[in-house]
Amino acid sequence: MAGHSDNELTLPTFEEVPHVLIVIAPYYGAISAAQLASARAVLDRAGATHEIVEMPGSLEIPTAIGIAHRQGEYDGYVALGCVIRGRTSHYDVVVGESARGIATLGLAGACIGNGIITVENMEQAEERADAARLDTAGAAAQAALHLIALQKRMGKPERSIGFRPDSFLHDAAKKGPTVA
Repeated sequence: MAGHSDNELTLPTFEEVPHVLIVIAPYYGAISAAQLASARAVLDRAGATHEIVEMPGSLEIPTAIGIAHRQGEYDGYVALGCVIRGRTSHYDVVVGESARGIATLGLAGACIGNGIITVENMEQAEERADAARLDTAGAAAQAALHLIALQKRMGKPERSIGFRPDSFLHDAAKKGPTVA
């Protein structure tokens, strides 16, 4: 996750306009509104187009991104939410599993900026959601854009994990058996 830094990177530039999906869990209205405004402002500055989808909670964000990554046409994703510690261990489950899910998707090739705020109280959440203060949502949008730019620069080859696609089998059937 990108965070508050004294070394801010400039936004990348793109030959083709990137299309980004913002996945937000609007559990806390004012926090979510601030996060969304900040992430959208960064994407707009970079010239990216975006869509927004809402999930009931932060735990559902990785699943939503996974579905969109497999079935949608997005270059990257911005995960936004806010988890405030309560009196039970539920906080630890939501924080750990949402972060693990996002990291797993990222390692599998999804360009995700993680802007899920994880804090002890509302005061900390407000500070992190405020674009003029810590701006975690804006930083998450920047992170997604930098990952998209890196992936475009490196190329995005279609690779399998050892299984041949149906098209290979179909083409092989047309050609008939091979003789060695």
